Amino acid sequence: MSEGGSVILRLDGDGGSRRELTDDDLRELYAPASREVPRLRANFVASVDGSATASGLSGALGGPADHRVFAVLRELCDVIVVASGTVRAEGYAGPLVEGDAAGRRVAQGLPAHPAIAVVSGTLSMDPGSEFFATAPVRPLVLTCDAAPFDRREALAEVADVVSCGTDTVEPRRLVSELLARGLAQMHCEGGPSLLGSLIEADVLDALALTVSPSLEGGLGGRITRRDGSPIDLRALELDHVLASGSMLLTHWTRRR
Repeated sequence: MSEGGSVILRLDGDGGSRRELTDDDLRELYAPASREVPRLRANFVASVDGSATASGLSGALGGPADHRVFAVLRELCDVIVVASGTVRAEGYAGPLVEGDAAGRRVAQGLPAHPAIAVVSGTLSMDPGSEFFATAPVRPLVLTCDAAPFDRREALAEVADVVSCGTDTVEPRRLVSELLARGLAQMHCEGGPSLLGSLIEADVLDALALTVSPSLEGGLGGRITRRDGSPIDLRALELDHVLASGSMLLTHWTRRR
């Protein structure tokens, strides 16, 4: 049986046979083929009618199975990449990986906790917030040259502030800065504007998308949001489909 108390089944290609997955199975399924090969993977949840939130929060769409996969993705990564708005909205204070997961990381020669990189072009973050006060590792704050100097100085007391562009945070610079720090396995947790910029720059390598068996009704936004001209479609390959009841947990890889 599953360690997390919720059954996750893998759907085989014929759509007929199913096999229950343990948490060890999930770690093997989502693990990188090589930790040295860079990969930027995003994890999102959406309702059947395409909403990324319910009552303003993405967590309202998830469930125990979704949380199990989410925890595995955090355990496997070198760095958690998240926009400052998501940090404020979703509650990111304290350790994001702990207990047995932290122990397994150490056993594999990894730090007990992945790095945390917060993306903010304006640096509209409170250096005295609970997020910074309880951070298990000193956070990275990825910003741009145009960010206010006084905010940069204030945040530099509690985080390493890194410029990744002139007027905005440039996705390719973001990836380069993380790789320069040896953080090859990058796990993005949102929000929609950050994901939209990663897609536009074509630096997103994989997407773990949970489809919540629910209809939100049209008030919530999509998992991506961006302004500007249309882009060419980014073709994806379906790696697997898991099911927990009527919830689907899919994984897609960018076709290059």
